[in-house]
Amino acid sequence: MSKSKTEKDSNWTFLTNHAHVLLCLAQTSSMRIRDLAVEVGITERAVQRIIAELIDENYVERIKDGRRNMYKLHIDKPLKHPVESHKDVKDLIQLIFD
Repeated sequence: MSKSKTEKDSNWTFLTNHAHVLLCLAQTSSMRIRDLAVEVGITERAVQRIIAELIDENYVERIKDGRRNMYKLHIDKPLKHPVESHKDVKDLIQLIFD
């Protein structure tokens, strides 16, 4: 079944860039900013801002490993928006990867 022109040109997604970064880190906790930017399709600066916000809100913890960063996700934290706040980060991860 071919897609209509509208479907092909549409660039919105159901999940935010914050969710995309979080999900990438759930798969590979040592992913570099550069690689996250490529995977999510945003700039490295945007990834840095998102990671800083996730750290500030205690969804992610940065752990230094020599010159590299590792990221520990706090998967028991509830999702932020009232519509989904009855679910935890782990529920989102399970939804996408299971």
